[in-house]
Amino acid sequence: GFTDHVALGNEEWNPWDADEKNELAASQQRYEANLKMIKYARSHLEQTSLRVQIWGKAAIGLYLWQHIFGGHLEPTDVIAQWREGSQNAGKTYFSFLTGPSVVPGYFSVEAEHVVLVLNGREPAKIAYATQWLHYAQTLMETRKIQHVAVVLLGNEQCNNAWIQPYLKRNGGFVNLLFVTYDYAFVNEEDIFQWPLGVATYRNFPVVEPSWSMLHDPRSYLCNFLGTVYKNSSRETLIEILKQDGLDKLCWIAAREQWQPQETNESFKNYQDALLQSDLTLCPVGINTECYRIYEACSYGSLPVIEDVMTPGDCGNSSAYHSAPLQLLKTMGAPFIFIKNWKELPAILEKEKKMSLQEKIQRRKKLLEWYRNFKAWMRQKFINTLENSFLPSDKG
Repeated sequence: GFTDHVALGNEEWNPWDADEKNELAASQQRYEANLKMIKYARSHLEQTSLRVQIWGKAAIGLYLWQHIFGGHLEPTDVIAQWREGSQNAGKTYFSFLTGPSVVPGYFSVEAEHVVLVLNGREPAKIAYATQWLHYAQTLMETRKIQHVAVVLLGNEQCNNAWIQPYLKRNGGFVNLLFVTYDYAFVNEEDIFQWPLGVATYRNFPVVEPSWSMLHDPRSYLCNFLGTVYKNSSRETLIEILKQDGLDKLCWIAAREQWQPQETNESFKNYQDALLQSDLTLCPVGINTECYRIYEACSYGSLPVIEDVMTPGDCGNSSAYHSAPLQLLKTMGAPFIFIKNWKELPAILEKEKKMSLQEKIQRRKKLLEWYRNFKAWMRQKFINTLENSFLPSDKG
């Protein structure tokens, strides 16, 4: 574009004059070199505003890094003792560390700002998480680091009282808390709801949508592979499916005992079920939010969610109403929400009548929503850290 502009701006310009031609080429090169310099300076400026080190001490850290940030880890082997990755985002340079070898005091702290990813689901995990918080506190007191944020896999009944004393608002040192489930203390100021994500502890992969995932007809109307707890709504669900012979149209594999570790075969089965079903049934467990919701989204299988609050201390936050899955609803998740599994037969009747074309459109919408959701969470996370950790320009 540059040369055309010069040529048109000067009617007397003689294209055969070699000196002028060289001069033009030289000025073009200077122009490009300057542009490169400006670009480099700008990116450099942005890069070094903030350096954040993320210590992934809970599996949920992999959802943050690999799924939401789209980050890579070296080595790629999931059972490696030490894995790390880095990327620039916004004005921040992020590095991520995870693996059993990442132990307090035995790795170099290379940033003044730290995000600790912790598991607070049960007493043993909390004891381990607390050791990390004390280590971070020591680093703060000795001025090795300036700010700490925590991403917490919260308790499924939202009993997270143990973390409260560590928050800055309560006299502690933690600036920001991102926590899973509908924790009542979420206020969108220093406490934020964070998505549960996929079961990275079972090595659920980052799924790249393929042409066939979008366009192929799927063999089953719906799927439910999971544990059926006694006297739970899951029992009701199975009964309803069996009554109308709907279990023949769906991939149903119920087990009575929860298994934390999948076999390769059971995991492949589960992924196939998601890929081969138009709908994924998501009955409540201990909490309404479950990995299954996000895993179904990954494969373009629409979650049908039992939209009821589970017993415990979740809900009624100062930022949200007392219904479950506030984060997903606020983000406009295009799911089917039901209050009772008795609504399911009507939903499946409707499914039978849907054309493949309509299903393709719905899958596209779901996959696009999920991609946007992750991008939005990433952006929100970065902005929240930058707003909190960077000195404000207000002086």
